[in-house]
Parts: sequence; structure tokens; C-alpha cells
Amino acid sequence: MTHAVTALPHGSGHAGHHDDGSKTVFGFWIYLMSDLLIFSVLFATFAVLSKATAGGPSGKELFDLSFVLVETMLLLVSSFTFGMAMLNLHAARKSRVIAWLWVTFLFGAGFIAMEVYEFHHLISEGAGPQRSAYLSAFFTLIGTHGLHVTFGLVWIVVMIDMLRRHGLDAINTRRLSCLSLFWHFLDIVWICVFTFVYLLGAL
Repeated sequence: MTHAVTALPHGSGHAGHHDDGSKTVFGFWIYLMSDLLIFSVLFATFAVLSKATAGGPSGKELFDLSFVLVETMLLLVSSFTFGMAMLNLHAARKSRVIAWLWVTFLFGAGFIAMEVYEFHHLISEGAGPQRSAYLSAFFTLIGTHGLHVTFGLVWIVVMIDMLRRHGLDAINTRRLSCLSLFWHFLDIVWICVFTFVYLLGAL
């Protein structure tokens, strides 16, 4: 009896099996939607507790909008630099992709450094999460976003290593596309944070 042997397609790479990527991308969109629900709940909670200061400081007393604006610009520019990485990805320029990813990492790390500084400053001034329900909701929302950005930074470093070892194959291209969606999603969430938490809170 003769059995037909199906050869693995070229470019199957380090995955070890054929996958056109549609399930991966679809699954990642589902993940982003679940993340959107999480942030929606956090925003709603913050809105409900925005006046629950328990006699403590409000956003108007706490927020330095010039500081937060610099923080915001770092994240916005990092989205632009990630876009440049993706343009070079489609142009098959591996070294430039890696370079732009490093630039994105530096801007993202600067954003996190400023966020950590802000948290440390607020806590040292006695405005920690235990001070009021308002501050508890604030730290939870901002901290959750910060954790996502930190995870994104780790993912960027991992992808840089994968690109160096395996190049611009189909798998790395798909993973970078997912990371790009994730990074721009965090940028959009932060714009909402900047508008509804900081700008409106400072009024």
C-alpha cells in the first residue's frame, strides 16, 4: 500500500507546522476585545469614584499636566516609530526593523519611567491608593495600563531576538503584526486616560 507524503511548505520556519496565520490573528483580536472590556470596566469604576476623595486631594490638586503631556508625547511618538518598523518590515529591511523597534522600546521605557516617578511622587506626598476610593481607582487604571506597556516592552525585546535569529519569516511577520496592534491599542487607551483622567480631572 502506498501512502502519499505531504511535505512541509517552505517557510514553515520555527513553528514546525503549516499555519496561514488566520487563527492566530483572529485569536489576538479576541484577546484585544477582552482587554477592551477590562479597561472599560476600569474607566467606568473611575468615573463612579471620581468624586469619592474622602476629604483627600483631587486631580486638580495632584496632576501636573505639563508632566503628563510629555509622558503622552513619548507614547504617541513610540506609536509612530513602531509604524516605521512595520513599513520597513513590509520592505524586508531587517536591520531597519530592529533599529526602529529599539527606538520604540526607548520611548516606551521613558514613558514607564515617568509613570513610576509619578506614582512614587504621589505616594510620598501621602496620596497613595489607600488614601481614598478615587486614588484607588486612579492607581488601578493607570497601573493596569502601565503593566500592559511593560509587557509590550518585553515583547519587543523578544521579537528583536527572534528577528536576529530567524529573520523576516512569515511567523515573525505575523507576531510583529500582532504586537503592532497591541502597541497601538495601548496608545488609544492612553489617549482616553489623558483626556478623561488627567484633563477633566484637572478642571
